[in-house]
Amino acid sequence: MTVAYIWFDLGYTLVYLEREAAYREFLLEQGIERSLADIEEAYHQTDKLFMRQYPGALGRDTNTFYSWYIGVLNYALNVHFDLVHQCRRLREIEARQQSGWRAYPETLEVLGLLKKHSYGIGLISNWDFTARTVLEENGLLPFFDQIVISSEVGVVKPDEAIFKKALKLAGVSAGQSLYVGDNYYDDVIGSQRVGMESYLINRFGRLGIEEIGPVPTLSSIKELPQLLGASS
Repeated sequence: MTVAYIWFDLGYTLVYLEREAAYREFLLEQGIERSLADIEEAYHQTDKLFMRQYPGALGRDTNTFYSWYIGVLNYALNVHFDLVHQCRRLREIEARQQSGWRAYPETLEVLGLLKKHSYGIGLISNWDFTARTVLEENGLLPFFDQIVISSEVGVVKPDEAIFKKALKLAGVSAGQSLYVGDNYYDDVIGSQRVGMESYLINRFGRLGIEEIGPVPTLSSIKELPQLLGASS
């Protein structure tokens, strides 16, 4: 495969929320101790369940699924609370911690290496109208040659149309493109429908994706430059 253009998802591929710390603080307020590692794994499992069972839910405004999501997360950790109270308190903790979307430590380095090696870089993301703000606040905006956001173009992954629009804007073929994202059902299936190769980000090995067949996976985008021969 001769790759000229790398396309990325945004959430949990390039940026993340420090949501586990807020949840752990809430548990401690209830006199319950859980390690951050256990909470991180439960969030991962809940993300993957939503991706598999409720397509598109995580790409909508958080107010449309937040309490639902927290209820499933509680179940994964074998704890039970009044969801109205819990969600209100979690929102208060998150606001105090100012835990907005942050770039992973490797994101800037990897995007810089890809630019250095003359790869085109694009974003195809299911996101609301805050996507460009998230990119700008994390210093990511200058790295992208093309940005395609579902809320701006009126079509969402895995619909082929959003991938075709991105390819047309970039002036590249699917065969010249590689897509990297964390949602098998949106990212891998969607990009493969138009003929792109893809990598699935899964930070816990096969955990949470046991139902799918063999697919190229990465623990993070940090592995990508070496795979492309662009590690220095």
